[in-house]
Amino acid sequence: MPLVRVILALLLLTGLTACSSADPNTLLGKADDGHLTIGIRFDQPGLAEHTLDGRFTGFDVDVAEFVAEQLGVHPSGITWRETTSATRETDLTSGTVDLVVATYSITDQRKQVIAFAGPYFETGQDLLVRRSDTAITGPETLNGRRLCSVTGSTPAQEVKKRFAQAVQLVEYPRYPDCVTALLAGQVDAVTTDGVILAGYVTQNPELLKVVGRPFSTERYGIGLRQGDPQGQAALDDAIRKMIDTGRWAESLRVNIGPSGYPLPAPPAVTER
Repeated sequence: MPLVRVILALLLLTGLTACSSADPNTLLGKADDGHLTIGIRFDQPGLAEHTLDGRFTGFDVDVAEFVAEQLGVHPSGITWRETTSATRETDLTSGTVDLVVATYSITDQRKQVIAFAGPYFETGQDLLVRRSDTAITGPETLNGRRLCSVTGSTPAQEVKKRFAQAVQLVEYPRYPDCVTALLAGQVDAVTTDGVILAGYVTQNPELLKVVGRPFSTERYGIGLRQGDPQGQAALDDAIRKMIDTGRWAESLRVNIGPSGYPLPAPPAVTER
């Protein structure tokens, strides 16, 4: 009889342990193992950059590390994987990454495929031009001009549809390719979110400028797979904590402040 009781006790303990463990297919379940794979950009100064000495720096990197720590994952437990505008959804849905923190604008179309937590930042679409250019003053002045953006992103198409039907669109895989083409005179402007463009001005302040007339509202969210409301809620809580503790503002000051970009107030974390 004592042996039966021992066996029953062991079975009960095993069942309780199984019930208390998070589903390994969810974000919280993956974080239980002390490891997450997070998709970021490697080529956006001030936001997410893989430096020549192997470090990952920028505001998006700080956001990713903060929320991961709130889920119990130390920065040393993060595997960074490069993601691009063209691959963010498939990186998530295929399981290549667990999260995407990569200047990822929340849109209804994207929410058909993946889920978002946040927003954690708000910005607006703008134009990057050569500092000597005085003719391009806004998107409506781009007719007949060559406008560059990256493959899989929507800003250039929005300019053509809303402001300048005669603009010539040029696409490259990465924003640095667009910036190189702009400096070489192969395109006349680059468009994406103003905070992204500001990082490239920091690298070439004598040669480039942001026009400074935002013409959209972009709300950055953290991308995760659909069907994980607990993980989504945990990320929202982590973003709020980063804002409330001052870590959000400090990261912006350090990473974006030197560009001269006007730092916005924190957004309301309401996305569901």
